[in-house]
Amino acid sequence: MRLALLDRDGVLNVDLPHSVRHPGELAMIPGSAAAVARLNHAGIGVAVVTNQSVVGRGIVSPELLERINDRIRAALDREGGRIDAWFVCPDPPERPTERRKPQPGMLREALIQFRTAPGDAVMIGDSASDLEAGAAAGCRRILVRTGKGAATQARGLAPHLLPVAVHDDLAAAVAALLGRS
Repeated sequence: MRLALLDRDGVLNVDLPHSVRHPGELAMIPGSAAAVARLNHAGIGVAVVTNQSVVGRGIVSPELLERINDRIRAALDREGGRIDAWFVCPDPPERPTERRKPQPGMLREALIQFRTAPGDAVMIGDSASDLEAGAAAGCRRILVRTGKGAATQARGLAPHLLPVAVHDDLAAAVAALLGRS
């Protein structure tokens, strides 16, 4: 594997019902920053692919979103990790483009930027839309039970999304990917 595509809310940080609207509301999921550092140290590219309709709906400015993401960068930095590229789709759900998950636009952009074949990439997310985007892009798929993941798993996964590996959180998913506990 050469590239890990990560959803943000519910995978890296705690997903809030009203979305993260201020840097002070951002809380990292325990172990997620260290998991990203493990990917980095293994030589695997790491890209965030995230829908952020709070921007498109005018709730959060692009500048404020950057400040929120800076909190993630700081948490990663403390663990020796980094995000190599950010792909953010601000589209509101009622006016989606090809970039908004479940469409694969952002994932395809990342594959091009990292010069990676879909089979050498994995999409790690907590929602059916993450898995849909991963399947449409031709990437391997992992569902984490954090965020919306447990509810997504409980609803059942559509046959066209399978196979999907399921792990408790990003740390467990990365441990399985790297073949170490």
